[in-house]
Parts: sequence; C-alpha cells; structure tokens
Amino acid sequence: MTAAGFSWIFVAALAVSLIVRLWLARRQIAHVTARRQEVPPAFASRIGLAAHQKAADYTVAKQQLGIVETMVDAVVLVALTLGGGLAVLFRWTEGIEAAALWRDVLLLTAIAVIGGVVSLPFSWWHTFRIEERFGFNRTTWKLWLTDMAKGILVAVVLGLPLMILALWLMRNAGALWWLWVWLAWLGFQVLMLVLFPTVIAPLFNKFSPLPAGAARERIEQLLARCDFAARGLFVVDGSRRSGHGNAYFTGFGRARRVVFFDTLLARLAPEEIEAVLAHELGHFKLRHVAKRVAWSAVVSLAFLALLAWLATMPWFYAGLGIPADAVDVAMTRPGIALALFMLALPVFTFVLSPLSALYSRKHEFEADVFASQNASATSLTQALVKLYEDNAATLTPDPLHSAFYDSHPPAAIRIARLEALSGHPAPAPA
Repeated sequence: MTAAGFSWIFVAALAVSLIVRLWLARRQIAHVTARRQEVPPAFASRIGLAAHQKAADYTVAKQQLGIVETMVDAVVLVALTLGGGLAVLFRWTEGIEAAALWRDVLLLTAIAVIGGVVSLPFSWWHTFRIEERFGFNRTTWKLWLTDMAKGILVAVVLGLPLMILALWLMRNAGALWWLWVWLAWLGFQVLMLVLFPTVIAPLFNKFSPLPAGAARERIEQLLARCDFAARGLFVVDGSRRSGHGNAYFTGFGRARRVVFFDTLLARLAPEEIEAVLAHELGHFKLRHVAKRVAWSAVVSLAFLALLAWLATMPWFYAGLGIPADAVDVAMTRPGIALALFMLALPVFTFVLSPLSALYSRKHEFEADVFASQNASATSLTQALVKLYEDNAATLTPDPLHSAFYDSHPPAAIRIARLEALSGHPAPAPA
C-alpha cells in the first residue's frame, strides 16, 4: 500500500458515506412530507391529523439540520486529515518542552476541543430552535451552559485518566499493548456502569423515589414476578429540560436502578407504565444488554488490533496528511496514530450501520414479546401510541432510512405485531 493509494481509498470511502447519508436524509424528508396529509390507517382512530403533521414537520426539521451537520463534519474531517490540520497540531506539540506522553495528551485534547466547538452551534440550534419550535424545550440558557460545563468536567475527570493510561500503555506495554488497552477499556466500561446512576446522572438531574400508588404497586409486582432485583425505583425531573418522556434501567449489579421520566408518569396509566417497564425488563432478562456489551467488547478488541497494525505502517500516516518528512517522528508518537484512527474509522465503518440497526430492532421485537407475556400487549400498544404522539415520532419513516439507522422498529410495523400478540390485529401498515 502506498500513501497516495490510501489517500484515494479514504477519499472514496468518505465520498460514498457522504453521498449515502445525504441521499438517505433526502429520502426521509421526501417520504415523510409526501405522507403528511393523512394519518396511517393503523393510527387513524388514535392520533389526530394535527399531531401527525407536527411529527412530520419535526422529523423534517431534524433531518435538515442533520444534513448541514453532516456536510460540516465532512469538511472538518478533510481539513484535519488531508488538509494538514493534524499535521499542524503535530508540529505545534513537537515544539513544546514536555514529555512525549504529555504532548500526545495535548494533541488529543486539542482535537476534542475542535470537535466540541464545531458541534456546539448544532446543539444550540437543536435545543433552542427545533425543540423550542415544537414545544419540547424547557431548557434555559443558564441550564444549557451549566450542563455543558458539567459535561466537560466529567469528561476531564473520567476521560483524561483513561486517555493517559492508554497512551502510556501504547508506549510501554510492548507489542501486545492493544490487548492491555482493551482490558483497561473494559474496566472503564464497568466503572461507568457503576458510577453513572449513582454519581454522574445525579449531577445533571434530580432523582426522587417513585411515590406510592397504583403504578408503584404494579411495578413491584412485575419485578417480583420476573425475579428482578433493583436498588430502587426513581423518578427523574426530565421535564426540567424537555417535554419528551422515557423510562430506562441503568447501572450494574447492586447499582441497578429503574428510572422513569416525570413526563412519562404524568401521561401514562399505571397499567401502561407497567407494560413499558416490562419491555425494558425484557432487555435484561433476555440478556440483550449482556450481548451488546459482549459484542462491543469483541469489536473494540478487533479495532485495537487493527490500530496496532496500522500504527506500524508509514503509508497510514502519510496517506492521512502527515508530511513525508515527518512520518518517522510521527510514528514514535502513539497519540498521532490514535488521532488518525479515530478520525478515519467512522468513514469505513459507516456501512455497518444497517447491521447494527437490524440487531437492535430484533431485540426490540423480542422485548415486546416478553412484555406481552409478563404484562399486557394492549397496554404496551396504548403506551407506545401515546409516546409516539407526545414525542412527535414520525409514523411514516422512509423504509430505507429506517433500515439503515433506526434502532427501533417503525411504528406501524411494531404496533401491528403487538396487536397480533394481543389478539386484536391492526390494519396492515401502509
């Protein structure tokens, strides 16, 4: 492989991924817009035309923002690689009087800052323009800035030590450094499962015990029937930031928690809340979470092994913008290889998105079956219809866009399956 050859492969892969992303986005916009004037038959008696049109407009607005963000990200990626941006950072850090490890830390931090600065306007526009326009935003400027500051603090406290450890291992752990980095990454993942519900999440939201009542009684009975032990049932003040509703399990081992958004509890009946929780519980009981963690571990191990090989190839550096006369020095700095790998990898793995989405949708269908066996399929259907309406989720996604991206089945297909499980088939999806 030559440097020029790899550059052309990278450019071709980037062009293909960019064209496909934009094509799928345009398909989604066209498909949703064309069906804006009529509620699908499966939902005609349950969701009004105004709510359906709001969901269509919300979907289109998010896609339009996504198109701009995709194009900007592509320009930034080219600027950092073939455009010489990373080479500039490399030469700048080379001139700093510090140990090589700390020069790599500074370089990776600079790239993270650039990425954050680029994404900031899109985050702001999504929150204060799109979410505000459709009545979902409840975040103030002060809260938005505070959340951002807390997020940076968490990233520094938790991410920086992991970065330093990984770079140190790449320098000092020999030829099998990638295996040691992988073990450190797995340890970090487990640590996050423990810390997120008890330390990190409370920095951003207030968690209160689920109050006594019909919903709590049903939930406790469900957990007992399914032999699932949780450290607590909590309500999170999601309404402080957004009108969207959700429920989830979080944590690991003794840190496991069941969490409900206050917006969800205000909208759903007790039996519907039970059904939603039964679906989430299905992911645990059917070992979906463990399977995804195991799959992620295998993939990360393969990628680290690939990085270890690429880090020894001069064409990898030169093909992504490092000047030929600087390649030898760059190859002595693991941070350069890591930075190039993180920048280039998504361009090549984009084609795997449909497989990941298909795997996730399979788990969602299985969790729905579990919920129908341990709660009520009818109640889950009713809850989902309410959540589709409240969250302005489109009922008419483009099939190809959905197959490529969506981790959850399209609304019409999912509801049809649930209706079949409950013995009350709905009209066939349009």
